[in-house]
Amino acid sequence: MTVSLSAWDVANQIKEQFPDAVSEINDQAILVRSESLFEVAQYLKNRPELNFDYLNYISAVDYFDYFELVYQLISINHNHSLILKTRCYGRDNPTLPSLVSLWRGADFQEREIYDLIGITFKGHPNLKRIVLWDGFQGHPLRKDYL
Repeated sequence: MTVSLSAWDVANQIKEQFPDAVSEINDQAILVRSESLFEVAQYLKNRPELNFDYLNYISAVDYFDYFELVYQLISINHNHSLILKTRCYGRDNPTLPSLVSLWRGADFQEREIYDLIGITFKGHPNLKRIVLWDGFQGHPLRKDYL
């Protein structure tokens, strides 16, 4: 069984490296600023004692005021996991950095979020619809979709 790492302990390590990156911490997750998402994810993957080498899932939630993305990271070697979150504000053109260059498993998941919620992932190698057809108007998992 995979063991969840203490979000507080990992957040302190992140803060040492990126002082302004962490916005909130609770017992289950670390919320990082969207501008720092790629650097923090890269740090979590490449830090030998953390070694989050597997991205289990990405999920997106529409809270009307912002979109929140939830990433579950796993270290296969160390058998531990962590929940990393970020927020993206603005409904017109929400944008976050792509994590495909770190974890290939982010490819289809970012495309699905782009397709159904409308978040653009900057740097994604093939960001196009994956569920709906090209001419489909809007993003049906948004709360304001009619």
